[in-house]
Amino acid sequence: MSRPHRLHKETHLVDRIGWLRAAVLGANDGIISTASLIVGVAAAAAKQNDVLIAGVAGLVAGAMSMAAGEYVSVSSQSDTEKADLAREGRELRSNPEAELEELAEIYVKRGLEHDLARQVAGQLMKKDALGAHARDELGISQMTTARPVQAALTSAVTFSVGAAMPLLMVVVSPSNMLVPVTSAASLGFLAFLGAVGARAGGANILRATIRVTFWGALALGITAGIGKLFGTIL
Repeated sequence: MSRPHRLHKETHLVDRIGWLRAAVLGANDGIISTASLIVGVAAAAAKQNDVLIAGVAGLVAGAMSMAAGEYVSVSSQSDTEKADLAREGRELRSNPEAELEELAEIYVKRGLEHDLARQVAGQLMKKDALGAHARDELGISQMTTARPVQAALTSAVTFSVGAAMPLLMVVVSPSNMLVPVTSAASLGFLAFLGAVGARAGGANILRATIRVTFWGALALGITAGIGKLFGTIL
C-alpha cells in the first residue's frame, strides 16, 4: 500500500515583492537623497549645525513625500484593479458562456486540449468564477494585488531609517572631515543594503551591490560639485 505524500508549505520569493520593493526603494532613497543633501550643503562651506538642520529637514520631507507618492501610485493601481474586476463581474453575469470559452482559450494557449480546457475552466468557475478570471485573464492575485497603505508606511519608515544613517555621520564626524566621512559611510550603507535586498529577493548580490553603489556615488559626486560651485560663487 502506497503512503500518501505529505503536503508541505512552500515559500516563494515572489511573495515578498510588494513590501520588498517599497522597503528597498525607501531605504535607498533615504540614504542617497539625504547624504547628497548633506554633502552638497557641507561642500558649500556651511557650518556643521546648518548641515544637520538641512539633513533633518530632508529626512522629514523625504519620508512624507515617499509615503504620499507610494500611496497615490499604488492607490491608482488598486483603483484600476477594482475597475477591471467590476467589469469582469458584469461580463460574468451577462454572458457566462462566453466567459467560460474565454477562460478555456487561455488554457488552450498554455497547452491543454480544448475539451480538457473547457472542463478545467468550468470547474474553476463553478468554485470562484471571478477569482479564476482575475488570476488567469487579468493577472491579479493575492500575492501581487496592490496594497496602498502597506506601501506608504513601508516607504516612509524605511526612508527614515536610511536617512538616519548619513545624519548620524554628521553628528560623529569632525567638521573638516564631514564630506569624505559622510560620503564613504553612505556608500558603505548603500552597498550593504543592496546586498541585503538582493539576498532577500533571490537576486545576484554582486550585481545589485555594484548597481546601487554606482548610482549613489554619482549622486554624491554631482551634489558635492554643485555645492562647491555655489559655495565658491557666494
